[in-house]
Amino acid sequence: MSKAWIQAKHPEFVRDLFKFFCQACELLEEQFARFDKDGTVEFGVLKELVGIETNKGLLWRMKDTAHHVFRNDPLSQLGGQFLDWAMGYIFHEALKLKEDSYQKQNYAPWFHRLYEGELSASEKDITEQLFLILNQTEESMRREIDRIRFIIAKCRQLLPYYLNRYSDNVLLARYIFSQNELVRTVFGQEYDALVKAIYGDEPERMYILASQSLRMGGWVDEATEAVRRAVQMNPASKMVLQEKKIIDNWAKRMRN
Repeated sequence: MSKAWIQAKHPEFVRDLFKFFCQACELLEEQFARFDKDGTVEFGVLKELVGIETNKGLLWRMKDTAHHVFRNDPLSQLGGQFLDWAMGYIFHEALKLKEDSYQKQNYAPWFHRLYEGELSASEKDITEQLFLILNQTEESMRREIDRIRFIIAKCRQLLPYYLNRYSDNVLLARYIFSQNELVRTVFGQEYDALVKAIYGDEPERMYILASQSLRMGGWVDEATEAVRRAVQMNPASKMVLQEKKIIDNWAKRMRN
């Protein structure tokens, strides 16, 4: 990929980075909650999240997209450099977590069966010693999960400030609107700060940009809903009223 092409596609890469981050947070937290409950994670899920060179998983794509966004940013910021490192760190910690989960899933039961079988005293002793090492795998998994959770929390703090310059990115606005439940779940109490950081004192702008993108794609109902939300938020805004007029006229033509 040429640097010029990457920079031309920058708005799409920014949207994709935010999308991959939100999707990854949801899937990882599901596994972490499972570990909190019973000390296990699903190896198959982590394997799919990471992927391989010829079939990259969600976390791999997030890492690569972060490189495209932050290493080709003409207005490079320290926050962006931190985010680039952090998203790569999440990938590599998840890779270690995947390998540890494989050990626990496949070898722990084998050691249990072996230890309970007919072994000589010396065999039982060496089996017990090796099993102690395997038991440390769960401790490693807890540390990996704690580190990933910590880095994700820092990414949630850094992303809003980086995205501040993308208040005109219609693709980003459309994603936040279309996947609002997921975005709210990931950012939790920090959701309002995210919207404030990007759109300032005009949070309705997110809905207007989403509406513009949706109607350009022919999504009438979705664009209408975005405008409705914008009107609810700021019915006196000229920008809101202008977009509502366009949507109303467009919907009227579609009916006729």
